[in-house]
Amino acid sequence: MKPTDIANPDYFHKVVDCQWACPAHTPVPEYIRMIAAGRYSDAYMVNWHSNVFPGVLGRTCDRPCEPACRRSRVEEVTGKAEPVAICRLKRVAADNKDDVRARMPAPAQIKNGKRVALIGAGPASLTVARDLLPLGYEVIVYDGDRRAGGMIRSQIPKFRLPEEVIDEEVGYITDMGPEMRLGQRIDSLKDLMAEGYDAIFVGSGAPRGRELEIPGRKEAAANIHIGLDWLSSVSFGHIDKIGKRVIVLGGGNTAMDCCRSSRRLGGEEVKVVVRSGFEEMKASPWEKEDAMHEDIPILNFLVPKEFTHQNGKLTGVVFEKVKAEYDAKGRRNLVASGEPDQHIPCDDVLVAIGQENAFPWIERDIGIEFDKWDMPKVDTTTMGSTNPKVFFGGDAAFGPKNIIWAVAHGHDAAISIDKLCNGEDVKDRPPPMVQVSSQKMGIHEWSYDNDISNDARYKVPLKDKAIALRDIRAEVELGYDDKLAYKEAERCLNCDVQTVFAGPLCIECDACVDICPMDCITFTDNGEEEELRGRLSAPATDLTQDLYIGNSLKTGRIMVKDEDVCLHCGLCAERCPTGAWDMQKFLFEMTQAGPACRSR
Repeated sequence: MKPTDIANPDYFHKVVDCQWACPAHTPVPEYIRMIAAGRYSDAYMVNWHSNVFPGVLGRTCDRPCEPACRRSRVEEVTGKAEPVAICRLKRVAADNKDDVRARMPAPAQIKNGKRVALIGAGPASLTVARDLLPLGYEVIVYDGDRRAGGMIRSQIPKFRLPEEVIDEEVGYITDMGPEMRLGQRIDSLKDLMAEGYDAIFVGSGAPRGRELEIPGRKEAAANIHIGLDWLSSVSFGHIDKIGKRVIVLGGGNTAMDCCRSSRRLGGEEVKVVVRSGFEEMKASPWEKEDAMHEDIPILNFLVPKEFTHQNGKLTGVVFEKVKAEYDAKGRRNLVASGEPDQHIPCDDVLVAIGQENAFPWIERDIGIEFDKWDMPKVDTTTMGSTNPKVFFGGDAAFGPKNIIWAVAHGHDAAISIDKLCNGEDVKDRPPPMVQVSSQKMGIHEWSYDNDISNDARYKVPLKDKAIALRDIRAEVELGYDDKLAYKEAERCLNCDVQTVFAGPLCIECDACVDICPMDCITFTDNGEEEELRGRLSAPATDLTQDLYIGNSLKTGRIMVKDEDVCLHCGLCAERCPTGAWDMQKFLFEMTQAGPACRSR
C-alpha cells in the first residue's frame, strides 16, 4: 500500500469521525479538551464559530456526531460501547461560560451596499445573518411570528429547551444589527423579489403537520389536533390543558414532545401508538427513553383505522394490528396480522405522523423549479435554486431534518450569497483550512492529557419525575456539573491528535509494538490492502476505516497502524528511542463566508 498523507483532509475525516459527521464540522475533540481544562468560554466560542447555537444544540441536537465516535468502536469488545456524550458536553460549555458578548463579532461599521432578505427567523436564516452581517451586508429578516427563533422557539417544549437559552443565543445574532421584520409574513415571493434584493434566502421550515384522513376525523375534529400546531399553541401559551386519556399517533421526535407535553398538561393515561416496530421508530433512542421514563407506553404495529365518536365527541381510536414481512430484496411491508381490531378509548388525539413543506406563496413563474413532491430543486452544495438569486436552507430545502443541518445549510448559503454579490461563481467552493502541529512539550510530555479514562459514559442527572411533571416549563435535564463534565470529557480519545510516523528515524526495535495497548501497530512486508488487513497483529476488519501506512524503513518493510482501535494515547511516541513517532494535532476548519472564500 502507498504511504498515508497525514495532512490529507480525506484521511483526517476518516479518523476524526465525530467532527466530519457533524454537518457544521464542529471541532469536537478541541472543545472537549477545553472543557476538561475548565476553559468553558473558550469551548463555547469554538462551538459558536461553527454551530452558532451551542446552548440550544447542547440540549436538542440529534447527535449525528455520537454514532461516529471512535470510543464506541474501541469499547465494542467490552460490551459497554457508548460514545462520549458530545452533545451534553456542549451544554456544559454554554452553561458555565462567562459573559462572551465582547467576543462576538461587532456590527460592520461600513456597509457594502448589498441587501439580502431572509424569510423565516429560524436557525438556518439566523446562521446566514450571523455570517453576512460582519461583512457589511444589510440583512432584513421576515417572520410571521413576533419573536425570532423559528421552530427552536415554537415547537421544542420548554422542559427541554428553556426560553432564556433561546433568547440569549438568538440575541447574539440580533444584536449584530439585522433588520427584524417580525410579525410580517411573506405571502408572495414575487413581490419580495420586486423590492430589488441582491439575494433572498428561504428558511421558512416545514411548517405544516401531516393530516390523517380516516373515518371520524371531521366528526371528532374538536379533540383531534395536529401535533406541530398543538406544540406551537402550547409554547405560546394558547393551550394549557388536555384530556386525561391521550393518544399520540406517530413515532418521531415530534410525537415524543407531544406525549411528554401531554403528561404535563393533565394527561394521566398517555399512550404513543406507532405503525412500525419499536426499533424502526424515527425518534432518537434517548427521546424514546425519556418518554418511557415518564410512564408513557409505546404501542407498536398498530395502524389507525377510525376515530370513534358519540354526539360529536371523540371516544377513541380503532387500530388494525399489523406485522412486518420482508420480500427477497429485504424490503419491509406491513401486512394485517389477522388479529382482531383494537379499540383504545381516549379524550384527545395528537397526530404527529410527519411534517410537510408549504409553498403556496412561491409563484411558479419566477424561475424556481419544483420537483414531483412540490419541493424546490436545490443544489446540495450551494443551496441555490434554479433562480440564481434565491437560496434555500433548513427544512425548507430538503424536508424535515434537525437544527444542526439547518445551521450547516446556513453557512453554505452564506458563502454562495457572498460569492454571488461579489460576482463570483457560487459553485467554486473554498477548501478547508488544514494545519498539523506537534504536541511535544518535552521528551515524554504532550500538550494534552493522554491518560485515557476507562470509565463508562456518565448519565445526565434529571429532575425528580414528580416535580418535573407538574411544570411544563421546568427543565428536566439538569446537565453535568463540573466534576461529571470533567470525567466525561476524559473519555474522549483525542482523535484529532494523530500519531505521525517518520520511517527514516525508525530502527525497527518493536518498542512501540510491545507497548501498544490495542495491538494496532504492525511491522510487516507490504501487500494489497485486503490481504494486508488479515495478517496484522490484530486483523483490521473495519473496511470503512483507513490504515495508516509508513514506509522508508531500512529493511524495506512498512509500518501499518489500524486507526479503528487506536487510543491516541501516545505510548508509542513515549517509548520510541529515536523519535520516529510524534503526536501531532490536526486542525481542520471549514471556511465560512468572507474574503477567505473569494478568489484572490
